[in-house]
Amino acid sequence: MKVVTAGIFIATFMSAIEGTIVTTAMPTIVGSLHGIEIMNWVFSIYLLTNAMITPIYGKLADKIGRKPIFIVGILLFVLGSALCGMSNEMMTLIIARGIQGIGAGAIMPVSLTIIADLYDIEKRAKVLGLTSAAWGVASVFGPLAGGLIVDTIGWHWIFFINVPIGLGLIGLLQYFFIEEKKVRQAKKMDIFGCLFLMSTLVSLLLGFQLLGDEGVSLPVAALFILSILSLMLFIRTEKRAEDPVINLKLFGNQTFASVNVVAALISGFLMGLDVYIPMWMQGVLGKPAGLGGLVLAPMSIVWMYGSFLSGQLLRKYSAKWIIIIGLIIILAGGGTLLALPQQSPFWLFFIIMGVLGIGYGLSVTTTTVEAQASVPKEEIGVATSFNTLSRTIGQTVMVSVFGIILNVANGRQLVKAGITDLDIMNRLINPHTALQIEAGLRAELRKILFDSLHWVYFAGLLLIIFALVFSFMVGKQARSVKLNEE
Repeated sequence: MKVVTAGIFIATFMSAIEGTIVTTAMPTIVGSLHGIEIMNWVFSIYLLTNAMITPIYGKLADKIGRKPIFIVGILLFVLGSALCGMSNEMMTLIIARGIQGIGAGAIMPVSLTIIADLYDIEKRAKVLGLTSAAWGVASVFGPLAGGLIVDTIGWHWIFFINVPIGLGLIGLLQYFFIEEKKVRQAKKMDIFGCLFLMSTLVSLLLGFQLLGDEGVSLPVAALFILSILSLMLFIRTEKRAEDPVINLKLFGNQTFASVNVVAALISGFLMGLDVYIPMWMQGVLGKPAGLGGLVLAPMSIVWMYGSFLSGQLLRKYSAKWIIIIGLIIILAGGGTLLALPQQSPFWLFFIIMGVLGIGYGLSVTTTTVEAQASVPKEEIGVATSFNTLSRTIGQTVMVSVFGIILNVANGRQLVKAGITDLDIMNRLINPHTALQIEAGLRAELRKILFDSLHWVYFAGLLLIIFALVFSFMVGKQARSVKLNEE
């Protein structure tokens, strides 16, 4: 059991560090492959393919078994990593990142499902805390490792390094992970349900991606219409399917539905922290890029403590009240950000991020555990993958919404101040070009950015308030619901 758990941590860390290490290396990659105009797709395609395949992996993990699906996911991730490292043009890299994302779509949900199989509810929260530690370490170690690799052996090796780790991990799981063989069911795989679900997710998330990039447009409207039509076809198909990819009766379970809504909302606010706190540090306070990212580290590290704490609290208290306590802590931290004056000391943000880390550790871990505990054992894979998907949708949608809020607020204030150079805000948030702006104008721009960021965090607090409302619906039904009873 310990060896398998260690393998899960390695897989999680490999997936987690990919985001931070690629972000650090991206300027070098763009300079090498000459593709700044499509740079965003290196990240977007990874998220899109990850999200569209996640629920299907969850169904296959329940239907076929955790071990084969987990190994296939790692193998695809390794293949994608190798192709990324061999890329010699931007479009090739983007395609390879899509393959990498398809593999990563199995790593997180199936690893959480395996943890649910191996540990009871109390111990599970502690193990999830250690899994959270992998993300915390990755947030600190990733930028450092990315810079070192790029400066020494070249950017290709930030991808190639995954190959020996992934292959070694596959060997470890193949030898040590002994899983009871699943009894193969004669029921047909829900192929049309899978296709309609993927169409719904891709069109929805791509629509929000384009909405954030270019605002309201005909392609954006077409994608949203396609997502609605695909969703309607998906629901119709699932009602008739012999073995649906997602059992719609899960959503009749109020606890399952509400914890996933909470997970989506708080994950949305998390993007407001991950994306805009570094911007606050660099654009408003004028700190270097390294310090701008480092200020997020306390949240990732303390998150682990919050996960451990949730495991202890689950022995004595209901999941509902642990989630509520976590949300109140997040609300307090977010409210403090909203109340801060412009010239707040840098060290204060470390404390606020630590407080938010405790809240997220309590709430995210408990929503994951409760999503698993609220369904029958044979549905745990689907439940876990849907919980992961809920968080991904929340992040993808809200990063676009926050971007629109910031751009609208900046645009209005720039017009009001009589500033016609709209690109000047990009120069302000870049520490290398900010000092080229005249001192008086730079101070005015920092005030504009500060005011705009407050609108972002006001919207973020509304998400947490809505999450609190939904959290009161948790636990109103029995933990195990017989979904297949007619």
